[in-house]
Amino acid sequence: MRNRIGGLMALVVFVAPLAGISAPPPRENSQFLQDVKALTAEQLVSAVLTRNPGLQGLAAAAEAANYRIAPAGALDDPMLTYAGAPKTAGGPRGFQERVELSQSLPWPGKRGLREDAARARAEGEEQSLADGRLALMAASKRLFAEWAYIHRTLKIKHAHRDLLTELRRIAETQYATGRGRQQDVLQAEMEAARIDTGIVTHQRRRREVQAMINGLLNRPPQSPLPPPAPLPVPTDPPALQALHEAALEEHPQLRRIQARIAEANARQGLAEKEYFPDFKLSAGYNALWDSPDKRWMVGLSINLPIDLSGKRGATRDAAEADVMRYRWQLTDQEAQLLAQLEQGRARVQESQEVFTIHRQRLVPLAEESLSAAVADYRAGQGDFFTVIDAERQKLRTQDNLARAHADYLRALAALERSTGRPLDSDSPRPIRINQAPTDTAGQPLEQE
Repeated sequence: MRNRIGGLMALVVFVAPLAGISAPPPRENSQFLQDVKALTAEQLVSAVLTRNPGLQGLAAAAEAANYRIAPAGALDDPMLTYAGAPKTAGGPRGFQERVELSQSLPWPGKRGLREDAARARAEGEEQSLADGRLALMAASKRLFAEWAYIHRTLKIKHAHRDLLTELRRIAETQYATGRGRQQDVLQAEMEAARIDTGIVTHQRRRREVQAMINGLLNRPPQSPLPPPAPLPVPTDPPALQALHEAALEEHPQLRRIQARIAEANARQGLAEKEYFPDFKLSAGYNALWDSPDKRWMVGLSINLPIDLSGKRGATRDAAEADVMRYRWQLTDQEAQLLAQLEQGRARVQESQEVFTIHRQRLVPLAEESLSAAVADYRAGQGDFFTVIDAERQKLRTQDNLARAHADYLRALAALERSTGRPLDSDSPRPIRINQAPTDTAGQPLEQE
């Protein structure tokens, strides 16, 4: 049996920055999930998106970036200058002073470009928020898939533990009538102990997954969680062309790079405008002049954009290089997303087909094989090792069915992450992974 906990830990480490932003943890809401009898993936995703502090931090960053748009295009504050001549105090004309009011005016177009750059940066923050939501949605669904698998496989193992108790009684009866061996009874005990070991391991995994889910929910690790609802029926994924179109149009990673390109273009425009002077208008009163006609003054000053050191040329070249850098990043990201969509869709199809094969063929065959082995053993025409082997095969097949169902949800979550949006299922109705394990007479077994 494959161990998926390591992969889930890596997934949580990937999204840990979203949960690691400093924020006071909210008080535990006693009503949170209290009325939920069976937790669905959609409920978990909604709760994570509501309670995760890292996502709230990204939302605050996007809000702050939007607030910076207006200041970026605003004029600098006007300057008020005051100066006095100390030695004129007590003189015949009294204390002499100078007052000046000035306002800087950038070259036309600079303010608009600065505002465009700030607006593009804000758009990038908005897309970072959207990408953070996608990452948390994928993490939540993958953890929910493991949560559902662990609950299902524990039920299967408990049912097989009860089944082995019945098989042990059959072996004891056969041994008492002289048609069996004591070794058969011991073999049943050994097999039951092996299943008990698996139960202990999965109980430990359940605690681990519970802690990881509560970590995304910003709750204490041991906070109780409702049992999972039945998983939906696996369905065919959308056509690859539709996935390509959705990803290229909507994916936040691409739109974030596009926002960076827009910001770099604005920065490049600003670098071009640096070759033109800025202005400063001033008006003032200078009492140092003897003649009153000379005391009122107005002025205009400009900077001289002489690029002797080459700084303006270097700034312009750097801005052009940034534009090319982000354009190449966009091309590379598009290629990677298209490759991920191809791989992700193939994994969804594979898990769906594996689920169907197990559900329609392998599990029924394993059940028939066990029933036939028990019937032969009771009739004295088979040995107990064949019964145990058939029981192991049924347990393994049922567990593989549960794993394939969880793998489908994990693969679908990864495909949604690559597409950039959730994929609506055509058949969202839930089903049971498999009928409850039965005894040798075909009757459902009570589960612990």
